[in-house]
Amino acid sequence: MIGRYRDDPETLATRWITLGQACKLLGVNESTLRRWADAGHVRSFRTPGGHRRFSEDDLRALVAGQSTSIGQEPYTSISNLALSRIRRRLQRGRTNDAGWYAALNEEDKENLRPLGRRLVTLVSEFLTKGARRAPLLDEAKDIARSYGERLAQDGVGLRDAMEGFTFFRKALDETAMEEAQRTDLSTDKVLELWEQLSGLADQVLISFAETFQEAETHSPARA
Repeated sequence: MIGRYRDDPETLATRWITLGQACKLLGVNESTLRRWADAGHVRSFRTPGGHRRFSEDDLRALVAGQSTSIGQEPYTSISNLALSRIRRRLQRGRTNDAGWYAALNEEDKENLRPLGRRLVTLVSEFLTKGARRAPLLDEAKDIARSYGERLAQDGVGLRDAMEGFTFFRKALDETAMEEAQRTDLSTDKVLELWEQLSGLADQVLISFAETFQEAETHSPARA
């Protein structure tokens, strides 16, 4: 956990380095480092000339723990922001007229709503779990199967069902990219985020489509 520090050069006897040197050491840009310093995550002080200096010892300690703290900051907020975005779009009314949404009765909407929330919140957990993602992926697939089965049983067509899937995926994609931009992620980190998010979405879509097709085939309306 990254602690908060006040700007005080006397709090620790250490070598103080310039903004440029600190950015090079951490591998981040100047605006990111300034934001971390302003938030108290990085110990710094200003010279009489107004230039910032950073503790080299603290920065090296930050490098060792960065991947489990600050580096995950954008990931942990993606789900909450995406949920807010989804709620706003549903409340606008346009989505209510979409085929996939209009075909659901109120009981089904109530039953699927917590599953939808869980699927979205699961994304942040998936992005931060590293090698421990398998159980989360299995859970995401199970939720997708529940959605696929319910939509097929309610007579939603394949095109409308895919529209429902892309509605949620678009909200997540847009939120993730906005967070990546807001937190000044490096190009490599952005690509990593995109690959992880796309990989998860692809697996969810496959599970959704397989179950939808199977349920549609055995639907009484098609018997």
